[in-house]
Amino acid sequence: VQLQASGGGLVQAGGSLRLSCSTSGFTMDYYAIGWFRQAPGKEREGVSCISSNGGNTHYADSVKGRFSVSRDNVKNTVYLQMNSLKPEDTAVYYCAANGGGRGSYAAMKLEEYDFWGQGTQVTVSS
Repeated sequence: VQLQASGGGLVQAGGSLRLSCSTSGFTMDYYAIGWFRQAPGKEREGVSCISSNGGNTHYADSVKGRFSVSRDNVKNTVYLQMNSLKPEDTAVYYCAANGGGRGSYAAMKLEEYDFWGQGTQVTVSS
């Protein structure tokens, strides 16, 4: 099982990035996928998640209206479009897979996620 987050980088405040989470080794169609982030000295927190059927999404209050999650089950990839980035969005971003819920289930509960990928660094300069 592999999840690989990519697409991070250095961007100025107000800019955009699109993160990708490429998966392999399991049937992504059956898994909700979540995005999480961890800033230095802080706990890992949920950013967004999308249900296995793509019909249900959730966002942390801090990113609502700026971030958008989507998935392509044919390409086994989940995307996180991040717009209007702020310095406080600076963190390592991780994607993870939750096989506990099917269909329209999605939640940003770290303990529910079975598989985690390596993170990608996002740095937003002011």
